[in-house]
Order: sequence, then structure tokens, then C-alpha cells
Amino acid sequence: MSQDTNYDTFAEAYNAENETSLLNAYYERPAMLKLAGQVQGKTILDVGCGGGVLSEELLRRGATVHGFDASQAMLDIARRRLGAQAQLKCADLSEPLPYAENSFDDACASLVLHYLQDWSAPLAELRRVLKPGGRLLISVNHPFLYPLTHQGVQYFKTTKYTDELEFDGQQGSLTYWHRPLHAMSDAFARAGFSIELISEPPYSKEAPNELVPENLKDRDAFVSFIFFVLR
Repeated sequence: MSQDTNYDTFAEAYNAENETSLLNAYYERPAMLKLAGQVQGKTILDVGCGGGVLSEELLRRGATVHGFDASQAMLDIARRRLGAQAQLKCADLSEPLPYAENSFDDACASLVLHYLQDWSAPLAELRRVLKPGGRLLISVNHPFLYPLTHQGVQYFKTTKYTDELEFDGQQGSLTYWHRPLHAMSDAFARAGFSIELISEPPYSKEAPNELVPENLKDRDAFVSFIFFVLR
């Protein structure tokens, strides 16, 4: 979703990490599915669907799923996983989306928006393709994460930064845009969304003990992502 983060260069490794990691498999994804709730019979857009792990679970729960991603390599993985069960397209959230107005009951944007500097056009597009009363479920880097992990930086300044990470043994770079909480809520309001819920969830109790770092084993939650339900 960002010209600065090219998932094509480490798609397989990222997908393997996403399948089983604490942050994805036992924290972000369970939280997103809990917010999605009962999806039987709903038509859902998986925004930045990646390798299709979330789409697969939504399909299993009875939803009709459409997904898109800017990375062709990630879409290839999703197509191998989902076959013809989901309708997948290569598209970029920073550009007009290839969907008609009022197409979806819900849209799920898992760990997508923090790659974008400007949220105005993407949020307007997501509102356009949602049915009246439709929901947009969002997870992004928690606004406190950047100042917590980069001492001395300014919380209130929208800032671009890059993290060098390892995915299933392969190095990869992720470039994000930090923005304070009020900038997020202002963007939602300008796009015509109302905030129904803000969540800072715990990680799943089903997480294998070996995945949980020692400094987190005495707590239920930690600062990493923040979740919104918009309507």
C-alpha cells in the first residue's frame, strides 16, 4: 500500500510469519474477527488482503469476500490459498478502487492505513463502496508505539519512519506514517464516518507460551495496534 514498502520482495516470508506470529495470529487477527462478529451472509471487502489469511477465516464463517492488494506476489499467495472462493484484485488504496458504490456490508482494513501519508482519499473511497450503514473495521499501529520505540521523537507530529524487521528468517523493511490519535479521528470525521468503538485488546490466551516474550507473560495486553469500528 506504499511505494516505500515493497512486499513483493519478501512476500513468502511475510506470509509465513503472518500465519503463526504472536502479533498477527494471536493478537491482530483474533481481535479483528471479534469486531467483525457475525458475518454469515455479509459481503465483506478485505482491504490490503495480503496472503488471504483473514479472508479465509471470513469465508469459513459464511461471508462473501472480495479482496485487493497492491502486491502481486501477495495476491498470488492469496489465490493459492483461496482458489475461486474469494474475488481478488490487484489495486492500490491510494487510488480509486475498482468497485461500485454501495457494494459491501463491511470492510476490514487490517494493518493497512499506517502505510499511507494521506488518509483522505482512501477513506472517501472506502465510504463510497460501503452500503449505507456499512462498517469499516480498522487496525493500525498504536499512536503511542512510535514514541515508545523511538525515544525523543514528537508524538504530535505526523512522521514517516522505517523499521528493519525479520520475517521467517528473511530481512524486510516496513515504512510507516505515525500520526497522533486526534489526527486519526479527524480523518475519520472528514470522510463522513462516526466512531462506534475504539479497542486496545489483549492478545489471545491461545497463544503458545513460547511465542510470548518473558516481559509480557505477566500481563494480558501490550501496546502495538489500535482498533476502530467506524460506521
